[in-house]
Amino acid sequence: MPTLTKLYAMQEVSQHNTKDDCWVVIDGKVYDVSSYLDEHPGGDDVVLEVTGKDAKEEFEDAGHSKSARELMETFFIGELDPSAPAVAMPEISSRKQADLIPKLKKLSLEHWAVPVAILGISVAVAFLYVRKK
Repeated sequence: MPTLTKLYAMQEVSQHNTKDDCWVVIDGKVYDVSSYLDEHPGGDDVVLEVTGKDAKEEFEDAGHSKSARELMETFFIGELDPSAPAVAMPEISSRKQADLIPKLKKLSLEHWAVPVAILGISVAVAFLYVRKK
């Protein structure tokens, strides 16, 4: 007989993103790690960065031990509701994108123009120095 667990929408989970109220999702499972933040070996900021999304990749990349995985299960409170919509990402309007392209071109010009100018001045000074000798 399957165990019944509470289902949470990602939108609801993402609202629990403070040090006093922190929920994370790892591989579709929801964990309330609020009481563990102070003891987390990597610091609370590492955990707070992954609230509101499935943090499986970050969790796996950290190389957690078997005991850490067992400890994690004590914070399990439910699962993600697969039928609930995901948290919407903000969209960049086409007007903002159109404004962004000229800004990027100008920015890239500024970043290479200064080093090229310094290089040109250095070459000119070196040429004048060699010519004087």
